[in-house]
Amino acid sequence: MADPDAMVLHIRRLAVRGAPLIGVAAALSLASYAEDGATPDELRRAAAHPRGARPTAVNLMWAMDRMSAILDGGRCRHDVVASDLVAEGEAIFDEDVALCEAMARRGLPLFGDGDAVLTHCNSGGLATAGVGTALGVIRRAWEAGRVSHVYVDETRPLLQGARLTTWELARLGIPHTLITDSMAAILLREGRIQRVLLGADRVAANGDFANKVGTYGLAVQCLHHGVPFHPVAPWSTVDLACPDGNAIPIELRDPSEVRGQGGRAWAADGTACFNPSFDVTPASLVTSMVLDRAVLTAGELAQGALGSL
Repeated sequence: MADPDAMVLHIRRLAVRGAPLIGVAAALSLASYAEDGATPDELRRAAAHPRGARPTAVNLMWAMDRMSAILDGGRCRHDVVASDLVAEGEAIFDEDVALCEAMARRGLPLFGDGDAVLTHCNSGGLATAGVGTALGVIRRAWEAGRVSHVYVDETRPLLQGARLTTWELARLGIPHTLITDSMAAILLREGRIQRVLLGADRVAANGDFANKVGTYGLAVQCLHHGVPFHPVAPWSTVDLACPDGNAIPIELRDPSEVRGQGGRAWAADGTACFNPSFDVTPASLVTSMVLDRAVLTAGELAQGALGSL
């Protein structure tokens, strides 16, 4: 897509979603815009435009920083700048595919023999350029015989788990069961879930991380029931300039998403709503964080291990 304004609109309305994929799509859109003849000044404006589209997901800013660096170091000839932007956009795509596989390899040893796992929101191929973050780990573990069943949180209010994750799992032939978010505690208490894996949209330097709203509550439930809890994130999601979770900007979305969906309202017009798209989970609640570069425990995160990777 060569229209940066259209790409921003698609990102805001979640037609393009998932922290890694947002960055990849924005980079490729900018490269396509350059191929269509945009001037360097037009490209710089276009690179600045998407940054506020989804403020929590740092992958978007990370990708635009890389593309902007190409522009800032660009030569006078437009065709050379365009080819450099295309090469960088394709490199960002290829790197995301590789990061997904690296996370899957790092995460595989966490599993026992035929674990039942729970995941929240969507973190698979629909959210990345590759096999996914948390769902990519689960997929590879299932292929290795280490996952037997996946429980899927519906993920209120936009139901990414129900609409997207179940679709991916069905396509892959992985046995799964959809639950409402409020049912997870029952399964954890009954010992029917051996571990929880989910994605992240921004990881602070101390290991606190933002993910789809509902993640924090799930982490607290896992701690109470003694169930391992593993966020999974590529390095492009780590923001070392962000000291802790308090500094992560949280996107607030339209209250209408809580009042109803798809043109059907179940709450009265004007009902006051609180609709953060993400919440922040402290690193102290993490059993281990799976990155493409390493798997870090809560203790290692507290000691600043992210800064040494």
